Amino acid sequence: MTDNSQDDPASFDADFILTVDPEDAGKRIDAVLASHLETLSRNRIQSLIKAGDVSIGGAKIGEPKYRVNEGDEITLHLPEPEDPEPKGEDIPLSVVFEDAHVIVIDKPAGLVVHPGAGNWTGTLVNALIHHCGDSLSGIGGVKRPGIVHRIDKDTSGLLVVAKTDQAHQGLAAQFADHGRTGPLERAYSALVWGAPSSLKGTIDANLARSQANRQKMAVVKTSGRHAITHWQVKERFGAADQPPLASLMECRLETGRTHQIRVHMAYIGHPLLGDDDYGSGFKTKINRLEEPLKNLVGGFTRQALHAGLLAFEHPVSGDTLRFESPYPDDFANLLSGLQKF
Repeated sequence: MTDNSQDDPASFDADFILTVDPEDAGKRIDAVLASHLETLSRNRIQSLIKAGDVSIGGAKIGEPKYRVNEGDEITLHLPEPEDPEPKGEDIPLSVVFEDAHVIVIDKPAGLVVHPGAGNWTGTLVNALIHHCGDSLSGIGGVKRPGIVHRIDKDTSGLLVVAKTDQAHQGLAAQFADHGRTGPLERAYSALVWGAPSSLKGTIDANLARSQANRQKMAVVKTSGRHAITHWQVKERFGAADQPPLASLMECRLETGRTHQIRVHMAYIGHPLLGDDDYGSGFKTKINRLEEPLKNLVGGFTRQALHAGLLAFEHPVSGDTLRFESPYPDDFANLLSGLQKF
């Protein structure tokens, strides 16, 4: 696919132009655009297609399942951002850093990032609209003002949000690059069942929606989106004469897919503690634990994942900003219990 515009949808003013290469010929137009425009969701792209904002050779394409041909020049027009539909809500925020362009939040577990089905209020976006007012960037779409990346509802930790369109453009480009050529860093702490035999490694396994449950992701071999996670064992827990019960791992993302760390850890046989979606088969282990660890592990009702490190280049000043977040109380208590095991 030849990209005749800039590198990212948030870094152009009006039109984003792609020329179809042989490898993308025959694919759905929404899938082709989604694979190259990571800061726009596939649902958002489908909405733009249906609204007449996508064309080939000047002819509007109104159907997301339209199959493209080699040499087609696809033009996506990103409309001016509308006023956000979500309403501002006075929800407390843990602000780590803020200036006129960006705001860095230490998100608690349980807080949804942006509105969606079943969560139209009480989200981080609602809190940001209240906190930032009219300064919040709207280029990411009506439902995601200022959002350039996200972490799951039940994952805690650091997240940066753009307050201006200029900042949004710069941050979006960095997250699209995933730190390959710049200072962007994202490191997560994870408490997982068992421990790999080696101390570090890389998981390179494509991800797609699970065919069995569309709310979940799964590793796939012949399709899906490229996903790479680098991991390192920081500490192992358990009796010296027994296989490790659990371990503390650091995971660094080279890509940013939905549920990436959770699915990748389960894929190598070490799902996150508390992750009912991807580690339900390990629940029986809890009943074999002695108190008080049994209560600690059994009572941990979210995935044990914390986004503890975030570094990026300030999109306006060019300075490298680096932030670290301490473990939240529930994660710290679970870690302490495992260390005493």
